[in-house]
Amino acid sequence: MTPQITIYSTPNCGYCQMAKEYLKKKGFAYEEHDVFKDVSRRQEMVNVSGQLAVPVIRIDDKVIVGFNQAKINSLLGIN
Repeated sequence: MTPQITIYSTPNCGYCQMAKEYLKKKGFAYEEHDVFKDVSRRQEMVNVSGQLAVPVIRIDDKVIVGFNQAKINSLLGIN
């Protein structure tokens, strides 16, 4: 089953870029929301994570705040 991946990010966030590049390298598609421009998505991110920090990565129903490669790997079942 293909995981549903959403990344809440901002344009100047280095860790956001790292997370997106990592997922691309591993072959995973994701939906991206720019919470700098989109206030409704920013509120959605806060509701999901309880945080204003980015990136917030949602994999199915699990939430990761920040670029945590080990946790991403664990949730996606990869090395």
